[in-house]
Amino acid sequence: MGNLRSRVVGWITRRYLARARKKGLGLEQMAILPDAALMPLKRNGLDPVPELAQAREEEPVRKLPVPFGLNLWLVSGYEEAKAVLGDAKAFSNDFTNLVGMTSAGVDDNPGGLGFSDPPVHTRLRRLLTPEFTMRRLARLKPGIEAIVQERLDAMAKAEGPVDLVEEFALPIPSLVICELLGVPYAERDAFQHLAVARFDLFGGADASLGAISESLDYLLGVVRQQRESPGDGLLGMIIKEHGDEVEDKELAGLADGVLTGGFETTASMLALGALVLLQDPESFRRVRDDDESVSGFVEELLRYLTVVQVAFPRFARHDIEIGGVTIGQGDMVVCSLSGGNRDEMLGAGLEVFDGTRAPTSHLAFGYGLHRCIGAELARMELRAAYPALVRRFPEMRLAVRPDELTFRKVSIVYGVESLPVLMR
Repeated sequence: MGNLRSRVVGWITRRYLARARKKGLGLEQMAILPDAALMPLKRNGLDPVPELAQAREEEPVRKLPVPFGLNLWLVSGYEEAKAVLGDAKAFSNDFTNLVGMTSAGVDDNPGGLGFSDPPVHTRLRRLLTPEFTMRRLARLKPGIEAIVQERLDAMAKAEGPVDLVEEFALPIPSLVICELLGVPYAERDAFQHLAVARFDLFGGADASLGAISESLDYLLGVVRQQRESPGDGLLGMIIKEHGDEVEDKELAGLADGVLTGGFETTASMLALGALVLLQDPESFRRVRDDDESVSGFVEELLRYLTVVQVAFPRFARHDIEIGGVTIGQGDMVVCSLSGGNRDEMLGAGLEVFDGTRAPTSHLAFGYGLHRCIGAELARMELRAAYPALVRRFPEMRLAVRPDELTFRKVSIVYGVESLPVLMR
């Protein structure tokens, strides 16, 4: 079992890194978009580019210059973002809004929560919610802790620098999601690579839809296996409780949403959060020595890093005024979560990280009807991983200069490509 797990972790990591390093290619596909339109997806190190703060201060709801005759609005203010994200009656997430903007057709709809509106969204979320209660998630805690310890044991054997992205940040959430869904060990290598293609903007919208299609085809097979012999994971539990009330395609869409929302996002948080710890000795010490500080540290990290930089696009169902600006029926609206989480409306001094800050009502998991259903699972992973890491390796330090680190250039989910450290 241990050898198989090692092979699985190694395989998914190599696949992920290969794709991540290809993201510097194909930039010509993005050349038609002006810098102003890409601005919400760019950063300087851990911080959004200054232009985002300027946009939030001067024009928290502004039209972005994009081709194709599309009306695209950027919402960067905290209250304005909540107004959009919290109003499912005025704004639609339905996938069919994208039909015609790409080569996608109605049959390409990936399903799941992110691309659906009520009443479909309401019914699907009701299926998932029981599996994400604290009582149900508690059964995963021993497994999460075991996965973390396994990764620490592996890193402890290294003689030289260790890449925390490859050895720590990627394996933990990938294995946790496999355990959550109930994916058999023998199939985890086929499952895990499907997550990473979803946020590669340089592949274009059609390439992303192709990755969605590949993922759904695989997950349909997993669902059918679970139909025959339901396990104790999320898919098996839904099948046991609801049977034929939920179709295979719907279940595959739900599983795909869990994969999309829980793998790359948590991996990015684990890596970037580790970098914060390495650059903030006081937070390193508190997380190592004080259990009571860990929860607050994680909440501040979620706010400060906001690795999911923008929310799912919304489409205005009718003309509506947000922040004093009229958004027209059919216009696309993108909310900058990283911008909203640094708005002074949420608190003071939010452009900097403060590990002692009292928890805020941040937007890292979104807001309203489509708020991330796996938020508590992500918190569980982060709260388990950070203290275990710094307690096991109290002398851990960067193996390169901070300015030698390479971050993603333009991405929905922000991250660092590698994080080499010396463990002792």
